[in-house]
Amino acid sequence: QVQLVESGGGLVQFGASLTLSCAASGRTSSSYGMGWFRQAPGKEREFVAAIGWSGSNTYYADSVKGRFTISRDNGKNTVFLQMNSLKAEDTAVYYCAAKWKSAAQAMSVMSYSAMDYWGKGTLVTVSS
Repeated sequence: QVQLVESGGGLVQFGASLTLSCAASGRTSSSYGMGWFRQAPGKEREFVAAIGWSGSNTYYADSVKGRFTISRDNGKNTVFLQMNSLKAEDTAVYYCAAKWKSAAQAMSVMSYSAMDYWGKGTLVTVSS
């Protein structure tokens, strides 16, 4: 079992930066590909970024490429999402997800049910 707990969300202004964290429990959490997804009000959950289980590959949605950076610290069982130049359209609940031995790009097209574990989310609100 792996439990995921997101943190770091909040209310920020347009253009600001924010870093989200996803703390994973479980001895083998480093064997999971990790991804960030988001769901804006009235919209479906969408892929944001992912990092492969080996940590050597990352993949981003076009909407955040160049602004967001995903990274992981396996020693701390934590995945980070550094978000820069935030826009109003980045407002959403951000969820962390884990998939056993997955590469980053593969996670971008996986369905909700295909993930092994989900966190409960953290809200990011960007004011214009």
